[in-house]
Order: sequence, then C-alpha cells, then structure tokens
Amino acid sequence: MTVLPSPEEIEAARTPAGGWKRDQLAAWGVPWPPPKGWKDELVKRWKAADQDGALPTLPCPTSAPDGFEQETLDFG
Repeated sequence: MTVLPSPEEIEAARTPAGGWKRDQLAAWGVPWPPPKGWKDELVKRWKAADQDGALPTLPCPTSAPDGFEQETLDFG
C-alpha cells in the first residue's frame, strides 16, 4: 500500500539539491521517472481524501540527526 503524503510532507522530503529520491517517490506510488504533474496529482488526491475524513493525523517529520548523509539526486 502506498502512503498518501500531505503537501507539507512532499516539500519536507526534498533533497538539499531540490529533488526527490526514487525510493521516496515509489513509497508514494509515483513511477520512475516521475511524470509531469505528479506533485499536483498527489496533492489533489490528498485533499480529496482529507475531505472524506480518510486521512489519519500523522506527526510532522523530524530533522535528520547530526552527521546524517543522504544520497541526493538533481532533477533540475
């Protein structure tokens, strides 16, 4: 089952280079390479589910621990 992220969670998952990792997109059900408009589609689905009361309340993501290094991909 894929996770439906909020608009804030989508933005928080950006890499320092401004893109998103392939495995993160896969967790959201976004194919690789991500098609044009994938963010808008996720936000649309999230808003629809939120209006239906189908979304649980999740805690906000926390910052990475000091010294954490993440592979970055630039889709620029």
